[in-house]
Amino acid sequence: MSSRPERVTESLLRGWGLPDPGDSKKSRGDVVVVGGSRTSPGAVLLAGEAALRVGAGRVALAVPQSIDAHVGIALPEAGILALPDDAETPLGGALREQLESADAVLVGPGFSDADETRATLLAVANVGPEVLVLDAFALGVLGDVDRGALPARLVLNPNKEEAGILLGRDLDDHVDDVREIARRFDAVVNCYGVVADPSGRAWRVDEGDAGLGTSGSGDVLAGAIAGFAARGLEPSRAAVWAAWTHGRAGRLLGARLGLGFLAGELARELPVAMRDVGA
Repeated sequence: MSSRPERVTESLLRGWGLPDPGDSKKSRGDVVVVGGSRTSPGAVLLAGEAALRVGAGRVALAVPQSIDAHVGIALPEAGILALPDDAETPLGGALREQLESADAVLVGPGFSDADETRATLLAVANVGPEVLVLDAFALGVLGDVDRGALPARLVLNPNKEEAGILLGRDLDDHVDDVREIARRFDAVVNCYGVVADPSGRAWRVDEGDAGLGTSGSGDVLAGAIAGFAARGLEPSRAAVWAAWTHGRAGRLLGARLGLGFLAGELARELPVAMRDVGA
């Protein structure tokens, strides 16, 4: 029988701590969020804001040219980069430079076409990100991508449906199934309060609220993972910190507002949740 996951507490997180923020935004890491579409432009905005809210120093959003101007207005704190019209085109210019210098790259939020997502994922991976976080459509195409083409430091952020796609079956034992995904894809996996790494070690986050089941909540969580990773946390700790902070933010909002808070409010609550740990 697999060992029980370690319960994540405020004491555990205080013991881990967070990297020193330094004296400028450059010392807190750069995140690039790659995603977006005409039908779902808000996902990259939520992810980008979440990365900033957990302390990342700088965020850039790489989105299709059809929405880049609109996204730039909606999140003025972020840099905006246009993806090639043809997803098969190798990435170059300012986009490539930004990806090369980023401390963490998140791919997937808001994408709506499987073929384009697969091609974009491979193009991003070819640049060689330090840490790659995958969410949404990027998880759906992962089974068709050679693991060897992806960076060693990989984090997956599936919901239960996406976890089932990665497994090729419905979830049975939640903890063991998340561990299996981590082993199969040689990645850190965060799924509904369970984080596992390829070695089989796992953590359980009990924080949360029913209101977290809202549109865009997963984008906020994915952005938080990327933000913590960019700050210098190794991938499993970045995922644990993000899962706990996301859950605590939901609990705080649920207590204050009740059911029906929005993902944008969740992103703005992340610093308050971190303050509860003294971060």
